[in-house]
Amino acid sequence: MELSTLFSLDGRVALVTGGSRGIGLMIAKGFIEQGAKVYISSRKSDLCKRVADELGERCHALPMDVSTPSGCQALAEALGKTESKLDILVNNAGTAWGADFEHFPENGWDKVMDLNVKSPFFLTQAVLNLLRAASSSERPGKVINIASIDGMRLNAWETYSYQASKAAVLQLTKRLAAKLIRENINVTGIAPGAFASDMNRAARDHADVVAQAIPSKRIGNEEDMAAAAIYLAARSGDYVVGETIVVDGGLVHADLPGDWGPA
Repeated sequence: MELSTLFSLDGRVALVTGGSRGIGLMIAKGFIEQGAKVYISSRKSDLCKRVADELGERCHALPMDVSTPSGCQALAEALGKTESKLDILVNNAGTAWGADFEHFPENGWDKVMDLNVKSPFFLTQAVLNLLRAASSSERPGKVINIASIDGMRLNAWETYSYQASKAAVLQLTKRLAAKLIRENINVTGIAPGAFASDMNRAARDHADVVAQAIPSKRIGNEEDMAAAAIYLAARSGDYVVGETIVVDGGLVHADLPGDWGPA
């Protein structure tokens, strides 16, 4: 048993959507540290390219809007011009929308559902041949969907479409896993709790307050998120199929009130 290589990503190619900031950036950094070649994608071209430059020679920018099936296909084609295979896909790009129930708009529903639910499905579909080229029974390909504990428990915030979308991601992960394991592609998920990000401003700006509702008494950090993603992406996660790992300091399983914003 080669324990020293269990968490290595040497020689692997990864694509992380929403990889220029927040949880996606945490994962991208972790993959690079473990030896992977990482492509990050986001809507904001300048930011995506700047972050890729900062992360070094093993990181490359592929700016794209993946909120539509055509955007997903365009990203897959752009990746296919430089890579013949894809070992790891992280479907992380996401958004949230908050409004009181009586005035919650249709565009706030559709925008969230398109990016949070349609994108993971259609991007996985679009890169399937690249995943197939990298996958074998000895080294399965990996698809990691970023969900949220908001899909598992109620959050007091009126983020109706966000909470519904993340519950959908949990079920989509299971269904994709059942299909793609036949092709030696493991689909799994991560459900983050409170991590500082532009989307989770409560955790970013009021970490000490948010931490009081978390059994571990702190919000998540870069190492927490990177470690979970590396575990699933590397040899260590080769026998994990269809499961979503909760990374939240114990909040989702605790009988404690909390109001910390979307993950």
